[in-house]
Amino acid sequence: MSLLELIADADERGLAASGLACLDRCLPPAEDGSDPEPLRPLWASCETGAQWADRLDAVLAELERSGAGDAGAVTGATTVRVVALLGAAPRDFEDGPLRAWADACSLLALDVHGRFDFPSATDAETLNRCREGGAADGGPLVMGELRRQAEILEILAGSAETAGGASGLRRVLDLSVEGRRVLRAVMSRHARGRARPGGAS
Repeated sequence: MSLLELIADADERGLAASGLACLDRCLPPAEDGSDPEPLRPLWASCETGAQWADRLDAVLAELERSGAGDAGAVTGATTVRVVALLGAAPRDFEDGPLRAWADACSLLALDVHGRFDFPSATDAETLNRCREGGAADGGPLVMGELRRQAEILEILAGSAETAGGASGLRRVLDLSVEGRRVLRAVMSRHARGRARPGGAS
């Protein structure tokens, strides 16, 4: 199945967790000693939706207190986009609004990966063609993120049909943390390159 088909078939739990995982991977590392995993409280709500709205508000308030988006130009702008989409998350734990949100999170994550990719592939047409299962037009970071998103939705769909719901979420979190490490390493190399004399401005 294509990524878009997986999103279309996902239930509330799958949509909330996959959208959250996309945003979690794209948050640059904290540089001021603040919580390195500020979105973690939301994972506990993905299983049933319990306290989803309250935890969303609490996480957003904490990100605002920590000055999210005040870092360097590239990572700061990425954080601002993540926080804005987190703020747009539906407070009602229902499949309709969550599907639209998860779809937007998927696109944002692919776009962020594309901006650090070579060759760069961030235009919406290319990213949607990849999500539709078409030609592999993206660079290695985009295609890796595409596969990661699909695997996460497949894990969640499979665990929803068994008694392993919590273990499915645990596997998704582990997979997302792995992806976050990859992107942060690329972000760090990019930042070091910009800091060198003659680096991109």
